Amino acid sequence: MPITAITGAASGIGAALSRQLQEAGHTVIGIDRANSDINADLATAAGRQQAISEVLDRCGGTLDHLVLCAGVGVTAPSCGLILAVNYFAASSLLAGLADALSKGSQPSAVVVGSVASVQPGADKQAIVELMLAGEESAAIEAANQAAEPSMAYAGSKYAISALVRRQVHDWARRGVRLNVVAPGVVETPLYQASTEDPRYGEATRKFVAPLGRGSQPGELAEVIRFLLSPQASFIHGTVLFADGGMDAMVRPGRF
Repeated sequence: MPITAITGAASGIGAALSRQLQEAGHTVIGIDRANSDINADLATAAGRQQAISEVLDRCGGTLDHLVLCAGVGVTAPSCGLILAVNYFAASSLLAGLADALSKGSQPSAVVVGSVASVQPGADKQAIVELMLAGEESAAIEAANQAAEPSMAYAGSKYAISALVRRQVHDWARRGVRLNVVAPGVVETPLYQASTEDPRYGEATRKFVAPLGRGSQPGELAEVIRFLLSPQASFIHGTVLFADGGMDAMVRPGRF
């Protein structure tokens, strides 16, 4: 019976994935701020370490799959919080659970990124290199000073995707596949909050994928299940867009 740890397991994509994997026979270790198997604040170093320690305790040091769904969007209280959760929490759990995954059966990990990672200018921000260098305090300070939530979000998702791609050799040596799924609009509480935001609500509502709708959490969960499965055994270091055609619409000549 596979053992799978999932952050952001109490709602949205994480909750849908947890249900699907449990029905498929997985032992799921859910992680969230509340209402989960492990309640931890991933915005803090202490909370991340708590989550890692409790996962290792529950899985006995051997983990088959890891899915990092936890994230915050443009309605977060600060830009620094966006970076803390979307990048630093994800990078910390990848590092902290890599050894346990290397002992698993056909192990794999998936990070939930975003189509926002390819937003023009996202990769050019100073905060990106600070994140990739592990400079959390400096990155958060710079993000808070810039006070541009949409760019902080895009930068955090670009940085975590870049981190995954930079680590393909390290993870391959461990025998663990590591990939990113990049959704567009997903009908979650996080998305609903952004549609009601006075700054970004109108633009968010108007940004519609070519398929003409947003996705449901269960649809993204199915994509993640594929990436975790033996059917994806040669997919490694990939950013898989599951966005209803948004990336193709915005960047038809780049792929």
